Amino acid sequence: MSVFRSNIDAMEAYVPGEQAAPGAKVVKLNTNENPYPPSPKAVAAGREFDYERLRVYPQAVSRKLTAAAAQVFDVPPEWVLPGNGSDDIIMMLARSVAGAGRRIAYPVPTFTFYQTQAQVEGARCVEAPYEGDGFVLPVEGLLEANAELTFVANPNSPTGVAAPAEQLERLAAGLSGVLCIDEAYVDFTGDGRGALDLARKHENVIVLRTLSKGYSLAGLRIGLGIANPDLLAGVAKAKQIYNVDALAAEVAAAALEDQAWKNANAARVVASREKLTAELTALGWRVLPSAANFLLAGPAGGDAAEVFKALRERGIYVRYYGKDPRIADRLRITVGGEEDNAALLAAIKDISA
Repeated sequence: MSVFRSNIDAMEAYVPGEQAAPGAKVVKLNTNENPYPPSPKAVAAGREFDYERLRVYPQAVSRKLTAAAAQVFDVPPEWVLPGNGSDDIIMMLARSVAGAGRRIAYPVPTFTFYQTQAQVEGARCVEAPYEGDGFVLPVEGLLEANAELTFVANPNSPTGVAAPAEQLERLAAGLSGVLCIDEAYVDFTGDGRGALDLARKHENVIVLRTLSKGYSLAGLRIGLGIANPDLLAGVAKAKQIYNVDALAAEVAAAALEDQAWKNANAARVVASREKLTAELTALGWRVLPSAANFLLAGPAGGDAAEVFKALRERGIYVRYYGKDPRIADRLRITVGGEEDNAALLAAIKDISA
């Protein structure tokens, strides 16, 4: 007899992208990390940190971090809720808003952690398929579901497609429940504001930002929820007491204060994204236009599973979603630095030879 709740027994755990063994030399293009280093100011903040502070508990909500985020996003500090990565805030939302008998809606295919958290809470999953070959946001389907909690990743993963602002506005205005717009990849769109204005306008909207992608701090684990204080107060009831440690908060604040560094690296990634798109297209691959730091692309021969395997044998990691029929013929490829992208292209040519 199982000791777990029936919904936990029935669900599949979220499976993150494969991590290489310590010391292994691989070209890692499967988890959408930034190929460039974090801000020197962030690195200096870590080196200069007073480690005596680790003896005591951190602030439950870091005032320095929320102040830095407020400055960047042009909101009051009380509009910012830090998390141990965006997934921490996703968990808080699922715990505080959803639950048994309630609904969590999201378009598919998308970040599967939304489904994971819905299943953990015993909530009903309502999935609205993206529309057409261009993966257009299914606004009507999400409005019809009118779930207690709706997630929209924008730009979306794994497709890289970004929904226009007017579609998000329709959702925000038409949903009676909470709309969470997850902007993990917004730094690569060229529009730094993203959906922040929707959060200011609509009391049911929360925008997620992360320092994992644009700021090159995936290992630090800092996410930010931006919404009106009343909404955040309810969400925060479901958070861990001290969910962001003192060192992470200090480094994250320094990274946020160095927008020039982040923006320069994001521009480098965008330039590489366009170049890689052209190079893969020239090799006969079908590449979906992307607004993120990755590409969803179908191999020229059509057999994504075999190409995934062949790349891995050559020490090149990309992401394959074989369980989803709509994208089973494609691979998600992180845009790497020049050397990594060149290694990828050389391997693809070798496989095709």
